Amino acid sequence: MTAVPGENLTRAETVERAGLLTVHGYDVALDLTTGPETFRSETTVRFAAAEGASTFIDAIVRTLRSVVLNGAELDPAEVGDGTRIRLDGLAAENELRVVAEAAYSRSCEGLHRFVDPVDDEVYLFTQFEAAEARRVFAVFEQPDLKASFRFTVTAPAHWTVISNAPAPGPVPTHEGASTWSFAPTARISSYLTEVAAGPYEAARAELTSRDGRVIPLGLFARRSLFGHVDAGYLVEKTRQGFAYFEERFGPYPFEKYDQIFAPEFPASGMENAGAVVLSESFVFRARVPEVTRERRVKVLLHELSHMWFGDLVTMRWWNDLWLKESFAEWASSMACAEATEWDNAWTSYATAAKAWAYQQDQLPSTHPIVADIGDLEDVKTAFDGITYAKGASVLKQLVAWVGLEAFLAGVSRYLERHAGGNTELPDLLSALEEASGRDLGDWARLWLSTAGVNTLRTELETAADGTITSCAVVQSAPPEHPALRPHRLAIGLYAWREGALVRRHRVELDVTGERTDVAELRGLPRPDLLLLNDDDLAYAKIRLDDRSSAVAAQSLSAIEDPLARALVWGALWDATRDGEIPARDFLRIAPAHLAAESESATASTVLEQLLHTAHLYARDPAKALRDTADALWDLAVTPGAGQDRRLQLVTAFAQVAEHSSHVDDLAALLDGRLRLLDGPVIDVELEWELLTALVAAGRADADAVRARLREDSTATGRQRAARALAAVPTPQAKATAWASMVEDPAISGVILRETARGFLRTVEPGLLEPYVPRYFELIEQVWATRSFGIARRVAADLYPFALTGRSLLEATDAWLATADAPAALRRILVENRAAVARALAARTRDG
Repeated sequence: MTAVPGENLTRAETVERAGLLTVHGYDVALDLTTGPETFRSETTVRFAAAEGASTFIDAIVRTLRSVVLNGAELDPAEVGDGTRIRLDGLAAENELRVVAEAAYSRSCEGLHRFVDPVDDEVYLFTQFEAAEARRVFAVFEQPDLKASFRFTVTAPAHWTVISNAPAPGPVPTHEGASTWSFAPTARISSYLTEVAAGPYEAARAELTSRDGRVIPLGLFARRSLFGHVDAGYLVEKTRQGFAYFEERFGPYPFEKYDQIFAPEFPASGMENAGAVVLSESFVFRARVPEVTRERRVKVLLHELSHMWFGDLVTMRWWNDLWLKESFAEWASSMACAEATEWDNAWTSYATAAKAWAYQQDQLPSTHPIVADIGDLEDVKTAFDGITYAKGASVLKQLVAWVGLEAFLAGVSRYLERHAGGNTELPDLLSALEEASGRDLGDWARLWLSTAGVNTLRTELETAADGTITSCAVVQSAPPEHPALRPHRLAIGLYAWREGALVRRHRVELDVTGERTDVAELRGLPRPDLLLLNDDDLAYAKIRLDDRSSAVAAQSLSAIEDPLARALVWGALWDATRDGEIPARDFLRIAPAHLAAESESATASTVLEQLLHTAHLYARDPAKALRDTADALWDLAVTPGAGQDRRLQLVTAFAQVAEHSSHVDDLAALLDGRLRLLDGPVIDVELEWELLTALVAAGRADADAVRARLREDSTATGRQRAARALAAVPTPQAKATAWASMVEDPAISGVILRETARGFLRTVEPGLLEPYVPRYFELIEQVWATRSFGIARRVAADLYPFALTGRSLLEATDAWLATADAPAALRRILVENRAAVARALAARTRDG
C-alpha cells in the first residue's frame, strides 16, 4: 500500500484496508495526569486480517514509545512516520499494542484542553470528526471499520470523566488520581468515540425507553458556568425528542445519553454515541432572542436524531456524509414542529437554513449533494450548506414526493436492516422504493448527483374581469448547472380579508421540465398575491410576478401565515442578491415590515440581510449604513416592538452605529441615561455589545475594555474583550490583534474568531488597507504550519470584506492566478472572490 504524504488518507486506501481487516475491539488507556502539554496513550487493538497482508494503523502522536504486534516488539523509529504505523506480515488474528505520548489540542482537533480563568480548573473533551481520533490513540481511522471501544482513563481524583459507555465509580490509584474503567461500547465508528474529563458539574435524570430499559440522562458543564444551565428545560426537550424518535425509528440504540457543554467547542454540536458534545453558547448567561432558544432545541434534537441515523447506521465513506447530516437537519425540524412548543420550526428552517443552502449552491464551489470525496483533504470542505441545508431541503421534497408515511416506513426499514453497519446511498434508496412503490432512480440522479438551484416563475394571463385564463410555472437553471428537476410544490392564492392577506386557495402539483401548465387555476379570480412553493415543499428559488411583488413590497407584514411571509422575504432577498431588484428597494422594504414580524427567526435573518445589503450591495455603503442605523433606532424606540424584537433591533443597531448621534444613543443606553420601553435589560452580553460599538467608534478605549473584563473575568468575558480590543481604531491595536491571530501558536479557535470580528470592524478603512497584501502573503504559510482548524479560520475570518471593492477583487484574482495552494484553501478564496464579485454587481445595479 502506497502511503500518502502528511496526514492525508485516500478513499482508495480505506477501501483496500477495509478489504483486509475486521476490527474486533480496542482497549484504550489514557493517563491525563502527566502534565499540561501531553498525556500517555496506550492502545490495544484486536483484529482479523488476510494472512500475510501488510497495512497501517493511524497514529498522530508526539512520541511513539512502543509498538508490539502479536508479541513481537517493533522498532518505533522504523515502523512509525509520525502519522502512521506500518504493520507487515499480519496473522489471521492479531493483537497490536501501541504506547505513545500524545499532545493536547487548542484547536478542537483531538483532545482539547481548556483552563477556566475563573478558577484555573482544567477541562478536557475530544472532537474526532472527521479523522482526529488518531491524535489520541492508535486507530484504523475510517468510518467503515467499526469496533467496540473500551476506555480506561486516569485523571485527577476530583474530576469527572465521561465516555460513550457507562462506568462504575472511579477507583483511587496513585496519590491524587483515580481511574475510570468504562464498559465496552457497541460497535461504532472511531470518530464517534468521546472522552471528556474535568471537574464538570452534572444534572442527572432518566427515562424509560420503548423497550423497557431505563436510560440514564446527564447534563454536564463547567463548575463556574453550571448555574446558568436550565437543566429542567433541557431534560424535558430531551425526553420529548426521545419519545418522538423512538416512535418513528425504534428503541434508542445505546445505554445512556449524556450531553456535555464543552468550552471553546467551535461547532454547534457533535453526535458522539451516548456522549454528545454541545457548544457552551447554548448555556445562556444573559437574555437571548427567541430564535436562539429555538436553535438550541433544534441542535439538541439534531444530535439526538444522529443516534439512529449516523451512529447506529453510519455512512461507509465521507461522500455520503449528507446521509447523516441532511437527515438530522430534516428530522430535528420535524421533531421541533411536532413534539415541542417550537411548532413554527419549518418557518425558521425556511428563513435561515434554506437561505444558507441557496447561497452555497450559487457559489463556484457548489457540488452535488452526494459529493466526490477522494481523501481527507476533500472532507475538510464537505461540511457546508449543501451537505446540511440543501440535503435536508431535498429530503423534505422527497417526503412531499413519496408521502410522509411511506418515507418514515422506508427509513425504519433501512435502520432495521443495517443496524450496526455502514451504508451507501443505494441502501437508503432501495428501502424507500420498497416502502413507497416509486422508482427513485431518476429522482436521485437529478437531485443528488447534480449541482445548482433552479428558479421558478409564473406566467399568468387574465381576462378583462380579472379571472385567470392561463397560468404556467416556468423553470430555469444556471448555464453552468443546467439540470431541470422535478418539483412537488404548492401554489397559494392570497387575498385580502379583514386587513390581512389570507390564503383562499391552494393547488399542489408536480412541476417538470421548462414549463408546466397549471390548469387548476383557470377561471379563478386573480389573487392579490400568488405564492409559488407555498408551504415550502420544494427546493427552488422563486420569483413573484409583478402584481404580487408590488403587493409584497407594500403589505408584506400583512401576510397572515408566518411561513408564507418567510417565503416572500426569501424571494425579495434572492432577487436583491441576484441584482434583479436594486439594493435600495430591500433597504426600504425591510425596515417597513420588520417591526410587525412576529417570528423571531425571520426577524433575525432579515436583520442580517439588511446589514449585509447596506455594507456590501448598496451603491453608497456609508449612506446606506447611516440610513439603516436611523431606521433601526426608530424601530427600537417605537412602542409595541416587544422585548424580543427590541433586543434584536438594539443589537443590530450597535453593529452599524457610526454617526455621532448614533454613538450618543449607544452611550446613553450603556450608562443608563436612556431606557427603552419594555427593555431590553442591559445585561452582561448586551453591555459587551454596546461597549464594543463605542470602542469601534472611538468613544471608548482599551482601558474601558480592561475595566469591563475585570468585572467579567469569565471565559466568555475574555472572548468578548478580545473582540473589543481588536476593534480599537488605532494602528497599534490593529497590529497587536493581527499578530495574535497569525503568530500566537496557543490561540484558540474561539478567541481567534472573536479577535477577527473586532479587527475587521472599523469606521476608518485606511486602518485595514495595509493588511490586504499581508493577508495574501501569509495565508499559504499559515495553512502549511498551523492546524487545519486554525488555518481555516485565519483564511476565512481575516479575508478583508470590509474593503470590498475592485482592488480587493483584483488582489484575490492575482493570488488565485499564481498561488499553488491546497484545494481547501483555494476554495475559501474562490468563495470569497465570488462574494466580492456579487457585491460589485449589486452595487452597479443599485446605481
